[in-house]
Amino acid sequence: MAPRMERFEMRIDDESLARIDAWSREQADRPVRAEAVRRLIDLGLSAGSERSVRFSDGEKMLILMMSDLFKRLNLRGGDTDPEFLAKVIFNGHYWAPKWEMQGVFHDHVDDPEEVRYVADVLDMWTLIERAYESFTEEERKALLDEAGVRAESVQFPGFDGNNETSQLGIARFLIEEMGRFQTFKGRGLNSHHTTEGRYCRMLERFAPMRQSMIGANLTVRQVIELLS
Repeated sequence: MAPRMERFEMRIDDESLARIDAWSREQADRPVRAEAVRRLIDLGLSAGSERSVRFSDGEKMLILMMSDLFKRLNLRGGDTDPEFLAKVIFNGHYWAPKWEMQGVFHDHVDDPEEVRYVADVLDMWTLIERAYESFTEEERKALLDEAGVRAESVQFPGFDGNNETSQLGIARFLIEEMGRFQTFKGRGLNSHHTTEGRYCRMLERFAPMRQSMIGANLTVRQVIELLS
């Protein structure tokens, strides 16, 4: 049964009308203005939905070609399933990929500022640990006594797995997948307590130190200041 249609009046400025007409002329079938508006509304609603994904016509063709190729080569396994996506396209089940392939079709994007923050934290702790390793036993003892911390406190604790999952994920990707900050490779990096407040205070003190550290380690006094 055809869906019930309802007529309504909409006022729109000349500039927007011109943009709609220009979009219509770019379509293969050049829809009339009313149909162009309906399609644009549908595109806008679909793009804003967290429950479905959309593919361009070119992407649909590539997916269908990959599906045919997988069948001809009798390929199985892997993290992608072109045949499943082909069925999504043919049947219009654009909600299905987010249910079936949650690792691919999700809405999370790392915040560039958060990436920079995590990189700064990893850089700071790399230099703290490197400096501590270079200190004599006497210097280490004096540092721990004055800073009022134990030896394990001079090792990077990581980020909280419950409340700082995004930061933890960024750190692990930088270390394990991109080969950066290899001092921390193989560590769990789950601090099991929130760290952001403390790290922000440390970074405020660390920033001027970092500018003068070309080819040099942190001093005992500087590490004490950071850990305190």
